[in-house]
Amino acid sequence: MNAEGRYDARSYLYVPGDSGRRLGRALAWEADALILDLEDAVAATAKADARVLVGRWISEHEAAEAELWVRLNSGSLALDIEAVVGVNLTGVVVPKAEPAVLAEADELLTFQERRAGLPDRSIAVLALIETAHGLVSAADLAAVPRVVRLGIGEVDLAAELRMELTGAGEEMTPLRLQVVVASAAAGIDAPVAPVARDYRDLETLRQSTRALRGLGFRARTAIHPAQVTVINEVFTPTAEEIQAARQLVGSFTASERAGNGVLTDGRGQMVDVAAVRAAREILRRAGISSC
Repeated sequence: MNAEGRYDARSYLYVPGDSGRRLGRALAWEADALILDLEDAVAATAKADARVLVGRWISEHEAAEAELWVRLNSGSLALDIEAVVGVNLTGVVVPKAEPAVLAEADELLTFQERRAGLPDRSIAVLALIETAHGLVSAADLAAVPRVVRLGIGEVDLAAELRMELTGAGEEMTPLRLQVVVASAAAGIDAPVAPVARDYRDLETLRQSTRALRGLGFRARTAIHPAQVTVINEVFTPTAEEIQAARQLVGSFTASERAGNGVLTDGRGQMVDVAAVRAAREILRRAGISSC
């Protein structure tokens, strides 16, 4: 979370919660956020040990530069939350997010926050939409006070919908847009895009991440450290984009102060408030304050 209270991580790297070796190296991989995974990456017989390992690891990393998240198991929320809630935890990723699941998670988090002496709702939730019910409830999920971002788990969702996906997954575009719209309507941060399962094909990752950025996503999950650099690059404004945004915001601000009603850019096109809002969003993502 930045100084403005926004969750602007570009890359969320999954780290198996039962691997002490990978946990030990996780902060060196330069992801903006780590998702310590207690769910899919951990065998059923190893989950109890993983809870202990992840809880201890989080408690020992007070100065971690990355956001620290934990992906829970929807069937063992109470055990998982009890094990990981502490002052260093940024938030939890709730899989198969649906209204009832988030209500249960919120109650459990509130109890553990108070037990740990933390302020209410100091632990954020990233709601991962992976079911048909979760998708049609996207607006309700985004409106939950503790939810700061939505994500979409496309493998599980496509399976439930009996969809047959191509390599690029263009069939998911209408569903992805539902998540983007729900996030914007609720006024929360832009959603997190799904993983690319082929971690070796970085050029395809770059192209698909650009397409997802165009749809309104501003972050992406990664399953391998090699993907992190590409994801960060795509979601970081270029020098040219920053310069153009600065010029646009500066010209608009000067025009407003001068009392001018119409502003045109260097190509002779009229500049409206929406264009300025987009320019300010570029500057915010670059860490630059704007007027």
